[in-house]
Amino acid sequence: MLCYWGAKVREGFGLIQSDKVKHLNNGIRCVCPTSEIQDVSVGRNFVGFIRNGKVSVTRLCGDDHDGKLKQLETENQEITLIDCGGDDPLLLAHGGKVIILDESANCRPLKDLAHRHVIQISCGDQHSMALTQEGQVFVWGKNSHGQLGLGEGRSGSQTPQHVQCLDGVPLAQISAGGDHSFVLSLSGVVFGWGKNSSGQLGLGDTTDRCVPTLVKSLNRKKTQFISCGGEHTATLSKGGTVFTFGAGVFGQLGHNTFKDEHLPRVVAELWGSEVSQVTCGRHHTLVLVGSSKRIYSFGCGTQGQLGNGQMTNQSVPSPVHLPAEFNDEFVFGTLIAGEHHSFALFFKELGHISAKPEPNPNRGILTLDDRMIDQRGSECNNKINQVFSSAACLNGSFLKTSCDEHYQTSANVCGMDFDLVKKSFAKLSENKNVMTKITRMVRDKLLPSLNPKEGFSSVEALRVYLLLPELIRVYQEQHRVHLLEALASKILQLKPDALEVLENYWFELPEDRLKDLVKLFRNTSAMLIDEISSGEMNCDEMIHLKKLMQVLQMIYKVCCRTHNDITSRDFIIHKINDLLDMLQATLADFESCLILDIDEILKRKDHFVKTIEMLVSFPFVAETVSKWRIFKCLRDPFIRKTIPDQHDAVWICTGCTLHINRISILKDTLQYLRKGNHSFQHLLKVKFAGEDGIDAGALSAEFFSLLSQSFLTWKKKPLTVWENSLVWFNAEKTHNEEFYYLGLVCGMALFNQYHMSIDFPLALFKKLLDQSVNLNDIEEMSPVEARGLKDLLQEDEEVVDALFQNFTFKGQELIPNGAQIPVTTINRQKYVDLYVDFIFNKSVKNQFEPFSAGFSEGCPVKAWKMFHPEELREVFYGSPKYEWEDLQKCATYEHCSPSDELIKNFWTVFFELSEENKNKFLIFMYGTGRVPPGGLSKRTLKIVPMNNPDSDDLLPVAQTCFGTLYLPKYSHVNKLRHKLIHAISFCEVFGQA
Repeated sequence: MLCYWGAKVREGFGLIQSDKVKHLNNGIRCVCPTSEIQDVSVGRNFVGFIRNGKVSVTRLCGDDHDGKLKQLETENQEITLIDCGGDDPLLLAHGGKVIILDESANCRPLKDLAHRHVIQISCGDQHSMALTQEGQVFVWGKNSHGQLGLGEGRSGSQTPQHVQCLDGVPLAQISAGGDHSFVLSLSGVVFGWGKNSSGQLGLGDTTDRCVPTLVKSLNRKKTQFISCGGEHTATLSKGGTVFTFGAGVFGQLGHNTFKDEHLPRVVAELWGSEVSQVTCGRHHTLVLVGSSKRIYSFGCGTQGQLGNGQMTNQSVPSPVHLPAEFNDEFVFGTLIAGEHHSFALFFKELGHISAKPEPNPNRGILTLDDRMIDQRGSECNNKINQVFSSAACLNGSFLKTSCDEHYQTSANVCGMDFDLVKKSFAKLSENKNVMTKITRMVRDKLLPSLNPKEGFSSVEALRVYLLLPELIRVYQEQHRVHLLEALASKILQLKPDALEVLENYWFELPEDRLKDLVKLFRNTSAMLIDEISSGEMNCDEMIHLKKLMQVLQMIYKVCCRTHNDITSRDFIIHKINDLLDMLQATLADFESCLILDIDEILKRKDHFVKTIEMLVSFPFVAETVSKWRIFKCLRDPFIRKTIPDQHDAVWICTGCTLHINRISILKDTLQYLRKGNHSFQHLLKVKFAGEDGIDAGALSAEFFSLLSQSFLTWKKKPLTVWENSLVWFNAEKTHNEEFYYLGLVCGMALFNQYHMSIDFPLALFKKLLDQSVNLNDIEEMSPVEARGLKDLLQEDEEVVDALFQNFTFKGQELIPNGAQIPVTTINRQKYVDLYVDFIFNKSVKNQFEPFSAGFSEGCPVKAWKMFHPEELREVFYGSPKYEWEDLQKCATYEHCSPSDELIKNFWTVFFELSEENKNKFLIFMYGTGRVPPGGLSKRTLKIVPMNNPDSDDLLPVAQTCFGTLYLPKYSHVNKLRHKLIHAISFCEVFGQA
């Protein structure tokens, strides 16, 4: 049954004979045609009816207006939807074909959408919209106010145009008003554009918009439906709340006023009524309260379109009086509001079963569900393929609908049900044929369709970047690399605001999902490194690897700000060591000249080196020992050059030799460096005056150790010792040259792989790596001072006030006029931050900057920047951990075995030594007591027995450069103990370097 009211029309519209039209109170009429009406639409010029898939229209005005009902010829196509709009009707046929009326009132398909499956249509006064099953929006018509949403400067179009900025947003509905447009997402996010002269876009102003614009005030309002009038808009939220905004001159907003509203406002009169439908006409609005089966109207009523018996405008909802018996015989179908007309479509109730058609599932975009996955057959498989070829469909497939959580979607909440994702993808992976087709769809359609450079309209469009890793994770390895690299490329093209949202989503991921994401990118990167290590020189592999590593780096930064079980160890790629091993093997091949194809070896070497150089930018994937190996590798002049020339070969063999006197070591070193002849790109060699030792490493180690002590005792005192025995810059010394050369020597020590015995705090290495310092760095240098600052942050207000502290440090103001600003509980954190900044930055700015410049010059291989501050400190002056058992484990023996009595006695004596004497043994053996990165297991120790008749009179001898200990065959363990302690205590000059 159809009820209608408003401006005069032909009695019964020709659906039935005029004498069978039932007249009710307040000008309402009812018709019950023999063939059931499935849908109705009323516009400015037409009223249209769908019956049995056929369309009949009657013209409401115009030169040829005769009021007759005319059936449109649609070439036997079943029509499922009609929208009459402002001009001519627009039809949607079964199968998603759009049909328009041409100038001769003949129906013809809209060819430009012939290959699209359209599921929704909507018409404004002079423009039209269509939504496809894949979630794409098309628009055409006039664009006088930007109602097409195509951007600034775009004129109207007679052919459908794709609104690309909405791609990826899983849309639930489209709606066209007079000259404005709206779309609604499955998560209740609303976008509007076009004419806004009365605030009908709900954006708080009256400025037109030429692109879809988020209506922020409707966020999280659980919007489920939108209806657009001529210049006003209404939305319906889950639970039945109605918001209206825009023109209110006729009272069409229902706010008991005739003023415009520029922001969505609740219709207070309907609060708590659980409205189930809302529809906007040109200047009036209808709502249906389903629970009470009551229709309310408000707005323009000058032609009776409100159905309340009045011919006046109404600014508050008033009931449309329908007979009470309707409640027993019929159920409500649809409310329709037009220019000057209103319709209510009812369906006969058969017993307790409604004859009302079920909601058409084909009017929603395609999304993946259990039925689609569980069922087999070509139709379901085709639908699955469609879902995985569309970002919008995929983004709308796994919403977390429990407790309406998907309506909370925001920049921090993705609204996805990850348990459902895991379950669905696991099911899909069981069918190899389906997965093969999905792979093809993702590779050939979905990924190429992503256009991150264009930005994004809604955070919902970013869900695909969370879903695809979950899908790729269930793939076999052969598909994983290509797909993940393609995804990484798209992620890296995202604009900064989109990347920030994606990182927030990663941050909020469940712990197991984040771990899986780390594993996926780490393991795939490891696979590529493994392929590169195999020697196949494919430049694309390195490009792909870099992209994967860049995304992994983003994930690493996210994990660094989370407090979870994911540690830096989870990012380590051990295959890097295989790559380094292959580089060493390649160099060995070159040196041995066993392979004649030298050019091929050099090409392979360069390929390995380029990969390693690229890895320097991603220090988080390498452990300390691997980083140290990379650093050693890249400092080698031969590795850095494709073909070293003769001049380079001399440098590689001899290095830069520094002739030095032990007595004046600091003076001689500075004098040498001031000459500017030293090549920092090559290794240093040291020659002590009056000594025969040849430097194969030990003399240089001793040189830097002695030089460290000279800097600490230098009369110019560039360094000061703090409370905790750590060394920091002397803020009172401002002579730049002193700090420059201090940094230069420190950099040289690192480049040449020797340790400095200057105990700088961790803060120095943070600053060298451009990382910020904090209160913990104060605590390392001065526990007492740090404790006072921490107490300040925790004390009650009375105590803080009683301290009478101001913003000064030792008489210096931390901020302008700091002496006049007291420290309070409100600003105390700022005071502590400024305090830390002053000690580590401002007070030593003139000292650190020349030191840093010198350090970078002294160590020209920038691979040192890949170390974390703790690691850089360790490689600078050695590990603080002495695992003495590791030294025994790494020992090798010549002309003897570990079971020999001499060897057993040696280790017995060694482990009995005090820590001080064990450290002296390291100095005796290697020229330094520092532990290299990776621990003592990285040292070389070879023990060789000496078979002399007078062994008891001899001392042990260390060949420091090669880590060889010549051990006389002592007659007794006590003799060995005495001679070893004597040797390590009094041997200060290295006779055998």
